Amino acid sequence: MPRYPDELIERIKTDISLERLLAAQGHELKKHGKDLITTCPFHNDKTPSLVISPESNLWHCLGACQTGGSIIDWVIKREGVSFRHAVELLKADLPHLTSQPVPATPIKRSTTRKLPPLAANPDNQRLLQQIIDHYHHTLSESPDALSYLKSRGLESSELVTQFKLGYANRTLSYRLPQKNRKSGAAIRSQLQEVGLLRASGHEHFNGCLVVPVMDDSGVIHEVYGRKIGRALRKGTAHHLYLPGPHHGVWNAAALAARTDVILCESLIDAMTFWVNGQRHVTASYGTSGFTSDHLAAFQQQGISRVYIAYDRDSAGNTAAEKLSVTLIENGIECFRVLFPQGMDANSYAQAVTDPAERLEAAIRKAEWMGQAQPPAQPPPLAAKSSEPEPEQPATPEPPQADVKDHEIKLSFDERHYRIRGLDKNLSYDQLKINLLIRRDKAFHVDTLDLYNARHRSAFLKQASHELCLSTDILKRDLAQVLLQLEELQDQQIQQALKPKTIVPHISQSELKAALDLLKTPNLLERILQDFDRCGIVGEQTNKLVGYLAASSRQLNSPLAVLIQSSSAAGKSSLMDAILSFMPAEQQVKYSAMTGQSLFYMGERDLKHKILAIAEEEGADQASYALKLLQSEGEVTIASTGKDASTGKLQTVQYRVEGPVMLMMTTTAIDIDEELLNRCLVLSVNESRAQTEAIHARQRQRNTLEGLLTQQTRQDILKLHQNAQRLLRPLLVANPYAEQLTFVSTQTRTRRDHMKYLGLIQTIALLHQHQRPVQQVEHNGQWLDYIEVTLDDIDMANRLAHDVLGRSLDELPPQTRRLLTLIQQMVSEASIRQGIEQQDYRFTRKDIRLFSGWSDQQLKVHCRRLTELEYLLIHSGSRGKSFQYELLYDGHPAAPGPHLMGLIDVDALRQKYDNQKYGSTSEKNGQEPEKKVPSLPQVAPKFGPSTGGSNPVLNGRRG
Repeated sequence: MPRYPDELIERIKTDISLERLLAAQGHELKKHGKDLITTCPFHNDKTPSLVISPESNLWHCLGACQTGGSIIDWVIKREGVSFRHAVELLKADLPHLTSQPVPATPIKRSTTRKLPPLAANPDNQRLLQQIIDHYHHTLSESPDALSYLKSRGLESSELVTQFKLGYANRTLSYRLPQKNRKSGAAIRSQLQEVGLLRASGHEHFNGCLVVPVMDDSGVIHEVYGRKIGRALRKGTAHHLYLPGPHHGVWNAAALAARTDVILCESLIDAMTFWVNGQRHVTASYGTSGFTSDHLAAFQQQGISRVYIAYDRDSAGNTAAEKLSVTLIENGIECFRVLFPQGMDANSYAQAVTDPAERLEAAIRKAEWMGQAQPPAQPPPLAAKSSEPEPEQPATPEPPQADVKDHEIKLSFDERHYRIRGLDKNLSYDQLKINLLIRRDKAFHVDTLDLYNARHRSAFLKQASHELCLSTDILKRDLAQVLLQLEELQDQQIQQALKPKTIVPHISQSELKAALDLLKTPNLLERILQDFDRCGIVGEQTNKLVGYLAASSRQLNSPLAVLIQSSSAAGKSSLMDAILSFMPAEQQVKYSAMTGQSLFYMGERDLKHKILAIAEEEGADQASYALKLLQSEGEVTIASTGKDASTGKLQTVQYRVEGPVMLMMTTTAIDIDEELLNRCLVLSVNESRAQTEAIHARQRQRNTLEGLLTQQTRQDILKLHQNAQRLLRPLLVANPYAEQLTFVSTQTRTRRDHMKYLGLIQTIALLHQHQRPVQQVEHNGQWLDYIEVTLDDIDMANRLAHDVLGRSLDELPPQTRRLLTLIQQMVSEASIRQGIEQQDYRFTRKDIRLFSGWSDQQLKVHCRRLTELEYLLIHSGSRGKSFQYELLYDGHPAAPGPHLMGLIDVDALRQKYDNQKYGSTSEKNGQEPEKKVPSLPQVAPKFGPSTGGSNPVLNGRRG
């Protein structure tokens, strides 16, 4: 419903005489003092009871009605119409507000279904122009429509007049003859033929900002309507046109003066360019609305270059690419104007402080869309005329700002300005600063928002008093200060929006070396060799699993790793070694995290990155957020913050997007079960043999050969970091997934099973440059993916035995290792003394001497073994230590960790070979034809381990 200005309502109530209106309606008015009196038509009034006051222009019934009011109330009650209808009827008595009447010339309705072009029917064209005139006139009386133009940055009287913008406020029907009359029915029929009225009789553009598309002679070829209301019913179309195919080119007259043109997706965007000084602009009718009329106009006017300024979204990008092909085929150069992602020209202009300058800069930075070599530099946007442009009067150059770390200084003659606090303004909505102005010994200082007119006015008034200067001089100074600060603020914001970590440039030789590494046939074996060359001793399984887990950051569900060991055993060294192989810009490392810190990180700061925490205890307060980020892929929090414009408190949502690969270390024996079942637990080798190997490597580093190796280490790390940068997120399909098996005796294996599947996906992802990248169409979009091979499953099984098999053990890895040592000690002592195991007694000192473990370690692990009844405590004699008895009777030669329930890959491979090649040749005594692998085998052939037996290194399959 249109909202009428208060001035209009007051003018109708005061300027239109109620006395003359009643006299024209046949009422006999008699003098009654200062008032007039007549019979009331609203009840059976035998004696005059209706009083009219000419001075106040009001009426009142003293009889049975007991009602009254203004002239508008009289029309509403007498004619039985709405308030809006009554205003429209009375507006006719205000001569300067009256629009031209619409002719009631009956026109025979077209019998064809396809609407003819409007220009071909003079009667329809004449009627359409009169309706557009009515809409144009209505716009100036509609605060809602004017407010909408202002909100879109289109508050320009020149724009409204030049293109005859209008507003359809549902008052058109009040200006037409009644539909129950012949003339009213005829003209409504004609309006339905044009498309301005629908079959239901409602206005087609009701509630719309109306933009006609006219040619040089004023002929209207098309009409565009944009709904401006907010409370629209669901499904209401926001963009409307006349029925039938589109005709005409908006702002066609501008094409004659230029050799280039800006082509927008919508008329709102085109008008945004127009009001900001870029008059050589036109628009298509949506992403698929570039018509033959546009192309013909471009060719006729000699347009040689088009700047496509479509929306920066998927639909706009696709349409721009398609349109560029058509234009280039017709000899027209195409450049793509790139706005920020998800923005169009209008939203971009509203988001920046200087839209005219920014839009022009966007045009100059437009990207070439052709296949051939682009022009060296787009020439200046010039007119076709070769006449030199008139010289502009020289404007004084603004003073250069002296920018320091914490303040900015500007000088205008004897007036000196100092600005502080600009670095806190990281939003285009405010410019709050501390401003000091000094002249000789006089000065004035205050804190104000330069975008706040009241603040500026108060500052100028007080500064003028303090410095004895005219406010006009200070106002000009403040304008220059504002412009300078806006430039500096823009640079500051753009700098803040840049990525915090810069990806280093990779040369062609480095790129080739990285690709060669990723295409190495035995890639996993090469990775372990490079770890050894970098000085990382032993820990073959831990190094490989850690490397794979870090690479899984590119998956939608990355793996998580928890490295567990006693103090000084090397857990941090192992994590640092793994991270050193990963690009620095793809990892975030902290020593500790508070409970809320994770929620306030940037939304995409952790997406597909490695989050490394030095000690799990340091992130104890943030454990809840870490668990959610690992399992849900994102974390959100609702917090209280201030509204930037009003200063009122409001609820603000912060969101951190995953997925993220989590890597932590811990010295704790008992780990939080919720965290444990989300992570792969890697236990550092604390054996004596591993310690001796580490000592040997530490001594070797001090030799000349060791010093030279340190130089080679940096080249190896850089090679792997470049290789990791070449890995891209891909879908990984497992064609053998339904054939896989996994242990299901415990509930927690539901998550362990996901770790197992993720391990298979990661191995395949790491070999993406050795696999064919396939495509599949889904919901109209092409997706890239690679497939898992049986070799990937084989390698995942080997790793799962050592990593997942150990995690399902009731004993922590270090406690299990101590139990093995105690069993070995007891077995040797029992054989040596010729006694049974249950008869042998020993103390912690005996264990310490045999194993070399510290007393603190033994206290912790022996207590756990006692609680779980692997050891039995016997009281010692007075003054002597407790003695232990070994209750565990497991076989000392039992193999290492083993995960039951995994499928036999050899059997699975044989099954698929039989399905592919059949078994007929085997029955005939012939060897079946072997499948020639199209890809190199990726299962590594490991050598002997420095730190004892390892299922992966021994090549055992599950």
